[in-house]
Amino acid sequence: MAASELYTKFARVWIPDAEEVWKSAELVKDYKQGDGVLQLQLEDGEEIEHKLDPKTKNLPHLRNPDILVGENDLTALSYLHEPAVLHNLKVRFIDSKLIYTYCGIVLVAINPYENLPIYGSDIINAYSGQNMGDMDPHIFAVAEEAYKQMARDERNQSIIVSGESGAGKTVSAKYAMRYFATVSGSASEANVEEKVLASNPIMESIGNAKTTRNDNSSRFGKYIEIGFDRRYHIIGANMRTYLLEKSRVVFQADEERNYHIFYQLCASSHLPELKALKLGSANDFLYTKQGGNPVIDGVNDAKEMSNTRQAFTLLGINESYQMGLFHILAAILHLGNVEVKDRDADSSTIPPNNGHLTTFCELMGVTYQDMSHWLCHKKLKTATETYIKTIPKIQATNARDALAKHIYAKLFNWIVDHVNKALHANVKQHSFIGVLDIYGFETFEINSFEQFCINYANEKLQQQFNMHVFKLEQEEYMKEQIPWTLIDFYDNQPCINLIEAKMGILDLLDEECKMPKGSDDSWAQKLYNTHLKTCALFQKPRMSNRAFIIQHFADKVEYQCDGFLEKNKDTVNEEQIHVLKASKFDLLVELFQDEEKATTPTGATTGKRVLSVKPDKGRPSSSKEHKKTVGLQFRNSLHLLMETLNATTPHYVRCIKPNDFKHAFTFDPKRAVQQLRACGVLETIRISAAGFPSRWTYQEFFSRYRVLMKQKDVLADKKLTCKNVLEQLVQDPDKYQFGKTKIFFRAGQVAYLEKLRADKLRAACIRIQKTIRCWLARKKYLRMKKAAINIQRHVRGYQARRLVKFMRRTRAAIIIQKYQRMYTERTRFKRKKAAALAMQCILRAYMARQHYKGLVREHKAVLIQKMVRGWLARQWYKRSLEAIVYLQCCFRRMKARRELKKLKIEARSVEHYKKLNIGMENKIMQLQRRIDEQSKDNRAMNERLNGLESSHAVESERLRKEVTRLRTAEEEAKTNANKVTSLLEELARLRKELQTTQSEKKVIEDWAEKYRDEMEKMVAELKDQNGMLKTEKDDLNRLIQEQSLQMTEKMRRALQEETQQLESDLNEERSRYQNLLTEHLRLEERYDDLKESISVNAPKPGHRRTDSTHSSNESESTYISEFAESEEGSRAGEDMTRGGDMSTFLKMQKRVTELEQEKHSLQNELDRREEQFQRARARDDEEHKKARGAELEYESLKRQELDSENKKLKHDLNEMRQLLGGNAGANTSVPGSPAYKVLLDQLNSSNEELEVRKEEVLILRSQLVSQKEAMQHKDEKETMTEPMAHTEDIRKMKDAGEITQAYIGLKDTNRLLESQLQTQRRSHDNEVEVLRGELQSMKEENNRQQQLLAQNLQLPPEARIEASLQHEITRLTNENLDLMEQLEKQDKTVRKLKKQLKVFAKKIGELEGGQVESVSPGQTVDEPIRPVNIPRREKDFQGMLEYKKEDELKLVKNLILELKPRGVAVNLIPGLPAYILFMCLRHADYVNDDQKVRSLLTCTINSIKKILKKRGDDFETVSFWLSNTCRFLHCLKQYSGDEQFMKHNSNKQNDHCLSNFDLAEYRQVLSDLAIQIYQQLIKCMENILQPMIVSGMLEHETIQGVSGIKPTGLRKRTSSIADEGTYTLESILRQLNSFHSIMCQHGTDPELIKQVVKQQFYIIGAVTLNNLLLRKDMCSWSKGMQIRYNVSQLEEWLREKNLMNCGAKETLEPLIQAAQLLQVKKKTDEDAEAICSMCNALTTAQIVKVLNLYTPLNEFEERVSVTFIRTIQTRLRDRMESPQLLMDTKMIYPVTFPFNPSSLALETIQIPTSLNLNFLTRV
Repeated sequence: MAASELYTKFARVWIPDAEEVWKSAELVKDYKQGDGVLQLQLEDGEEIEHKLDPKTKNLPHLRNPDILVGENDLTALSYLHEPAVLHNLKVRFIDSKLIYTYCGIVLVAINPYENLPIYGSDIINAYSGQNMGDMDPHIFAVAEEAYKQMARDERNQSIIVSGESGAGKTVSAKYAMRYFATVSGSASEANVEEKVLASNPIMESIGNAKTTRNDNSSRFGKYIEIGFDRRYHIIGANMRTYLLEKSRVVFQADEERNYHIFYQLCASSHLPELKALKLGSANDFLYTKQGGNPVIDGVNDAKEMSNTRQAFTLLGINESYQMGLFHILAAILHLGNVEVKDRDADSSTIPPNNGHLTTFCELMGVTYQDMSHWLCHKKLKTATETYIKTIPKIQATNARDALAKHIYAKLFNWIVDHVNKALHANVKQHSFIGVLDIYGFETFEINSFEQFCINYANEKLQQQFNMHVFKLEQEEYMKEQIPWTLIDFYDNQPCINLIEAKMGILDLLDEECKMPKGSDDSWAQKLYNTHLKTCALFQKPRMSNRAFIIQHFADKVEYQCDGFLEKNKDTVNEEQIHVLKASKFDLLVELFQDEEKATTPTGATTGKRVLSVKPDKGRPSSSKEHKKTVGLQFRNSLHLLMETLNATTPHYVRCIKPNDFKHAFTFDPKRAVQQLRACGVLETIRISAAGFPSRWTYQEFFSRYRVLMKQKDVLADKKLTCKNVLEQLVQDPDKYQFGKTKIFFRAGQVAYLEKLRADKLRAACIRIQKTIRCWLARKKYLRMKKAAINIQRHVRGYQARRLVKFMRRTRAAIIIQKYQRMYTERTRFKRKKAAALAMQCILRAYMARQHYKGLVREHKAVLIQKMVRGWLARQWYKRSLEAIVYLQCCFRRMKARRELKKLKIEARSVEHYKKLNIGMENKIMQLQRRIDEQSKDNRAMNERLNGLESSHAVESERLRKEVTRLRTAEEEAKTNANKVTSLLEELARLRKELQTTQSEKKVIEDWAEKYRDEMEKMVAELKDQNGMLKTEKDDLNRLIQEQSLQMTEKMRRALQEETQQLESDLNEERSRYQNLLTEHLRLEERYDDLKESISVNAPKPGHRRTDSTHSSNESESTYISEFAESEEGSRAGEDMTRGGDMSTFLKMQKRVTELEQEKHSLQNELDRREEQFQRARARDDEEHKKARGAELEYESLKRQELDSENKKLKHDLNEMRQLLGGNAGANTSVPGSPAYKVLLDQLNSSNEELEVRKEEVLILRSQLVSQKEAMQHKDEKETMTEPMAHTEDIRKMKDAGEITQAYIGLKDTNRLLESQLQTQRRSHDNEVEVLRGELQSMKEENNRQQQLLAQNLQLPPEARIEASLQHEITRLTNENLDLMEQLEKQDKTVRKLKKQLKVFAKKIGELEGGQVESVSPGQTVDEPIRPVNIPRREKDFQGMLEYKKEDELKLVKNLILELKPRGVAVNLIPGLPAYILFMCLRHADYVNDDQKVRSLLTCTINSIKKILKKRGDDFETVSFWLSNTCRFLHCLKQYSGDEQFMKHNSNKQNDHCLSNFDLAEYRQVLSDLAIQIYQQLIKCMENILQPMIVSGMLEHETIQGVSGIKPTGLRKRTSSIADEGTYTLESILRQLNSFHSIMCQHGTDPELIKQVVKQQFYIIGAVTLNNLLLRKDMCSWSKGMQIRYNVSQLEEWLREKNLMNCGAKETLEPLIQAAQLLQVKKKTDEDAEAICSMCNALTTAQIVKVLNLYTPLNEFEERVSVTFIRTIQTRLRDRMESPQLLMDTKMIYPVTFPFNPSSLALETIQIPTSLNLNFLTRV
C-alpha cells in the first residue's frame, strides 16, 4: 500500500512536541512521493509546515480511527507506535477514569492518587471464573488468569509487579493477594489471608519510608509465594526480600524520612511500657531529623504504631519479643546521637559519660568501655601480629553509621524470618503463585550504587520479559501454521554482560574491594580502560573522571563512582560485632548467631533459601562473615529469582506514575513516556508491530467486513470467502497471512480495512441520503405544484369576477357622470344669476347701513368708554380680593397637608391600628348597646303609642256613647238648659285634648321614622363593617384550612414514609433473619463436615467384617440396625458406623443386596411349599374337626355371649346418647339428674360385667394355653410331612387373639365411659363454682342497685330520669355481653360433646366390625352354627395412617430418602409425601403419644436436610421438597385448631384438627427449614443460570447484524456469534420454562412461584448489569438495542405465564434504564436533565460509569464528552444513595409463605403401592 493512499487530505498524524511529547495534526494537502514538507493544521486551527528528515524521509505516525481510541488492549490498535499508546492511555485515564489497560500480556496500571470503589468483594465475585478478555482490564483479571492457569496447567505462576516509587506497586500486589485469598474460599484460608495482610503493616513500618515521590515508598523488593494445596486452597505463604536500602537508616535527603518504625516509636514514647527507651520527639535524633519534615500529612504515627503491634501479636511475636525489637530500634536512634570528637589528626575519642552512648549500652546490654573504645579504634591483623590503631573522627563516624545499618539489617532479616514462620504451611504445598513487588527502572540527577543494582535487576527482568513475549508470539504463529521468521527485537544481553560477566562492572568492583588501597577513582580508571573502547553501551562523561554512563534498555544513566566501594563492601568493625555478641540481651545475641544455630522457619520446611541482601551465614569461619560483597550477594539472589520466574508462567503488571505532584487523575505525558519506555511496554508494542499484531478469526472478519463483499463473493465456506475478498482488497500478500483459525495482519492493515469499510459505509450513507433527499424534494415539489395550481385557479376566477364587476361599474359610472355634469352646470348657472342679483341688492343696502352705522358709532363710543372705565376699576378690585383669598387657601392647605401627613403616619403604625380596632370594637359595642337601648325605648314608645291609641279608641267609644247619651238626653238638655254650656265647654276641651293627642302622636311618629332611618343607616354601616370583618375572618379561616390541609398532607406523607420505612425495616429484619438461618445452616454443614473428617481421620480400634456365611435374616437385621443407628444419631455419622474404607463399605453394601435377594427367593420358596402342604393334606381336615368339635363349640358359645353383651352395652350407650342429646342444652348432667343416674347405673353394671368377663377370659386363656401345649407335644411326635396340626394351632391362636382384641375393645370402651363420667363430674363442679360466682355477683349487683336507687331519690326528677335511663342502658349492655359469652361457651361445649360422641360412635363401630371379622373361617364354612344377626357397615376413614414405632425409619426411608421426585410429580397428586406424613402425625396425636409425635417430626426434618445435603444441586429435588415442606407446614396450620387457619375448612376438615398437641414451635422449625430450602433452591437456580446470563443477554446477537465487531487485541473476547454450545436468549427462556414447569408439577404455591421468578429476574438483571458495567466493549448503542429486545422477550415470557404482577419486571428496571442510557442522546443540558429523570433506578456511580464506558462501534457515532459527564455528576450530586458500583448478585429477597389451605379431604387420599408403604394402615 503506497503512502499516497494513506497520507491524503484530512488524514490525521502525530508530530513531536516539546511540551506534550506528541501533538495531533491534520493534513490539508495530499502527500506526493518526493515531497519534503507536509502541510498540516493543528487542532487549534493553526497551520504549520512539517519538514521531513532529508535522510530517512520518514513520514509522521498516523492516528488510529476514533472508534479504536480507548480500547482495552493496546494491541488492538491498528497503528502500534508510541503516540498511539500514549494517547490511548490518556483517553482512558482522563476521560473514562479507567486506570487499567492491557498491552498484550502486560497490564498497565496508572496510579489515580484517589480511592476508587473497584476492589470490593462484589468486583472480585464478578471477575471470578471469567476469561481475561471478556472483562475490562483489572488486577483481578490478571490474578484470576494466574489462578486459572495454575489449576488448569498445574504449573506455578508468577505475577511481576514493577514500576517506580509511587506508581502503586505495593497496592497492586496487595489486591492480587486479597483476590487469591477470597476466591480460594475456606475458613483456614481466610486466616492465612489475615496473616498475609497482617504482615503488610509490619513490612511497611520497617521497610517503607517517605520519599520526595511517595509518602509510603517501599525501600526493598519482595517476592511472596502463596502456597496452595491440591484443591487449590491457600495453605501458607513465604516472603523473600531484596536489597534493603540500609543507607536510609543513617541519612535522608531533604523532605524525606527514615523508616516509619522510628517515627512510630517516637510518637508512642509517652506510653508507660516505652518509658525505658528514653525516647522523645523525632527532631531530637540525628537519624530522624535530617529530612527536615518528620510528619506526613494525614498519617498518625501513634495509631500506626498500635496497628504494627497488633500485627506483631497476630503473627505470633509475643510482647517480650516486641519490647526487645523496640529496645534495638531505640538503641539505633541513640547510637546516631553519639558524638565523636577529634583528639588529633589521626585519632578521635568519645567523651566519658556520654548520655546517648550510655542509653545505647543499657538497651543493648553491652559495656560502655568496650563500645566507646571500639567506636574510636580498629584492629589490624598482619601475618605475624595484631595491633590496635586509632581512627580519625570521619572514619569513626562512618564506623558508627555502618554499625547502625548492620544492626538494622539484621533486625529486618529476623523479622522477615519470623513472618515467614507465621505464614508457614503445615501441609504439603502442591503449587504456588508468586507475587514479585520490585522496584522499577530508576534514574535521578545523582545515581549511585543502589540505582545501579536496581537497574541491573530491571535489565534481567526485561530480558526475561522479552524472551517470554517472543516465545508467546512464536507459539501463536506455530499453532496457526504461519511461516515463522525471526523478528528483530531488542536483546539486552550485551548490557547484562557488561554488568555481570567476567571483567564486568561488578567483577571489577569486587576486585577493587579486595585491593588494600582500592578507591573509587582507581576503580573508575579500570572501567574506562576495560570497557570504554570495547563496549558501545559504556561511555564516559565529558566533564568528569569519577562517573560512567551505561546505555540501558530504557535510557542512558550516568552513575557517580563515589561510595561504590564502601557500599559494596558494607564493612563493619568485627570487634564491634564481638561486643554485641557478648551482650546479655538474648534477642541481640540471636540476631548475630551463626546460621546453623539460628532459627530459620522457612528453610526447614520448604527447602529453599531465603533470598535477601544479607551476609552468607553458611561459612563456618566468623572471619569470613562480612567479607562477601553486596554486589555478589545481590547477583546470586537475582539469579535464583530468575530461575524461579523461569520455572513459572509469568504475568506482568506495569505500574505508571501519572505525575510527580500526586494530583488525582492528572496525566503528565513526559513522565508517562519515560516510564513506558522504562517498563518495556513500548518494547512489547514494537515486537508485536514487527510481526502480525492484528489477528481476526474468520468469523469475526466476515462479520465485520461483510459490507466490503459482493453477493457473488459470499460462499458457503467463510474461510475461502475471506481469502478471496482479502486478496482483492489488499494487493500485497506480505501484509497478511492465513492461519488455521485466524487471519494475521501487519501493522496498519486493519486501519486500511477500516478506512475502506468507513468509505463504503459513507458512500452507502451518501447514496441513502441522496435517495431520501430526492424523495423528500420531489414530495415537496409535488405538494407545492398542486398548491400552486389550486391557488392559480382560485386567483384567476377571482380576477375574472373582478374584471366583469369593474366593466359593469365603469358603464354605470359614465351614465351617472353624464347626468351629474348636466345637473351641475344648470345649478351653477342658476346660482350665479341669483348671486348677482343678491349682490346688487346687498351692496346697495350695505352702503346705506354703513352711513347710518357711522352716525350711531360715534354716539355709542362715548357710552362704551364710560362703561369700560367703570368695569376696569371693578376688575382690579375683584382680582385683589381673589389673590388674598387664594393666599389664605394655600396657607390653610399647607397646614392641612401637614396634619394629614401626621395622621397618615399615625394611621400606619400598628399601635394606632390596634387602638382604632379597639376603639372600633368599643364603638361597635357602644353602638350595639345604644341600638339595644333605643330598641327598648322604641318598643316602650310603641307600647305607649299603642296604649294611647287604645285609650283614644276607648275614649272615642266613650265619647260616642256619651254623644248618644247626650242625644238621648238632648231632650233632657232642653229641660236642663242650664247645663248645656258646661257640657259644651267640656266637649270643646275634650276635642282640644284629642287634637293635642293627635298632634303629639304625629310628632312621635315623625321622630320614630327619623330614628328608624338613622338606625337603619347605622345598621347598614355596622353591616358593612361586619362584612369586612367576616371577610377577614373568612380569609383567616381559609388560611387556617390551607395550613391544616398542608399539615394533613405533610402528616400523610410522613405517615406514608413511616409506613414504607417500617415495611423496609420488616423486610430487612426478615432478610437478616433468613441470612442468619443461612449462616446457621452453613455452620451446621461445616460442623458435619468437620465431624465427618475427624471421624474419617480418627484411628479405628479394629476392622469388623461380616462373614459371608451369615443368613439373609441376619444380614437384613444388621442393615436395619445400622440404618436405625445412623438415623437416631447425627445424620452425618452414617459413614462412621460403617468404617472409613469406602471399598469395604461398597462390598458390604453389595453383600447386603445379595442377601436380601436370597431372602426374597427363600421366602417365595417357603410360600410355595406351604401351599403344596395345604393342598396335600386337605383330606385330613375331617379328623381334626371331630377331635376339636367340642372345644370349638364352647368357644363359639363364648363368642356369642360376648356378642350379646356387646350389643347390650351398645344399647345402653345409645340410651345415654339419646338422654344426653335431649338434655344437652339444659345442663342436666349434674348429680341427681336422670342422665347422671343412668351413667352411674351403667358404670356399675359395666364394672360387674367386666369382672365376670375377666374370669371368663382367664379360663379361655388357660384352656388355650393347655391346648397349645398339647398341640406342640403332638407336633413333636408327628413327622415333617404332617404339619396340619400346627396350622390348626395357628388358627386357634388367631381365634384367641380375636377374643383378646374384643376384650381389649370392651376395656377401652369402659375406660372411655369412665373418662366421660369424670369429665362430666369436673364440668359439674365447674358449673357449681360458676353458679356460686353468679350468686355472689347478683348480691353485689343488688347492693349496687340499692345504692343507685338511694342516690337517684336525692336527685331532681329530670336528672333522676336521665340517670335511671343511663343505668338501664349500662345494665342491658353488660347483660348482653354476658349472654354472648355464655352462648360462645355453650357452642364450644356442644361442639366438643358432638366431637366426642362421634369419636365414641366410630370406636364402637370399629369394635362391631372387629367382632364381625373375628368369626373363624373354619366355623363359618365347615360347621353349621345357629344364625346370629351381625350388622355390617361401610368403614368411615378418618384421614389417619397408623404405623408402628419400629416402622418409622422405614417410613422415612421410603417416603423421603429413596423417593424419586420425578415419578411422584408426574403420576401422583402434588404434595403426597406431605399429606402422608401429616396423616401419620394425626394418628400419633390421636393416640396422645407425644414421644411418637416428636420422633416423627424430628426424623422427618433431619431426613429432608439429609436428602437436600446429598442432592442439593438438583433443582428438581430441591423444588420437590420445598413444595412438600410448605404443604406440610400448611397442613399443620390448617388442622391446628386455630380459628385464623380454619376459615376455609369444611366441616369434615375441622373435625380432623389436632386435638392433643400444640405444634406451634415445630411450625416455626418447619418454616425455618422451608426458608433454608428456598435459599438452597435459589442458589441451585443461580448456579444453573449464571453461565447463561452473560452469553445470552449480552454477548449473543439476538438481532443479527445490528452490532458490528470491533478489532480486538491479544486478549480475545468471547465471540457474540452463536456457535455450537453457546448460550443464547432462547437457552435462558427454555431454562426458565423448565424451572416453572417443575415447580408447577410439584404443586408449589403460586405466591412462592412468584417470589422465585422475581429472584430469577433479579439475578438475570443484576448479573447482566454488572457485566455491562465492567465491559467497555458492551457499552454501545447497538448493544443497548439488543438488551432492550432481550428484556422485552423476558417480559413476554412473564405475560405468557401470567406473572406480570409478581414484581419481576421491576427488578429489571436498572438494566432497562442502562440500555436506554446507551441509546439516548447525550449532548445538551436538556439531554442531561432527561437522563437524570429517566435513570432513577441507577446510582450516580453506575450512570457515570456507563457514560465513561460508552464506545462507538462506527465512525458515525460520537463519544460522550467529559463536560457532559460532569454536568450529569453536578445534577446528581444531591442524590442520597449508596456509592456501590455493582449490584449485589448474592442478595436474596426475604421469602414469605402465605397460608394456602388445601381443599383435599384427607380421608380420600390413597397410598400407591409404588411407595412401598404397605405397613401403613388407614384409620
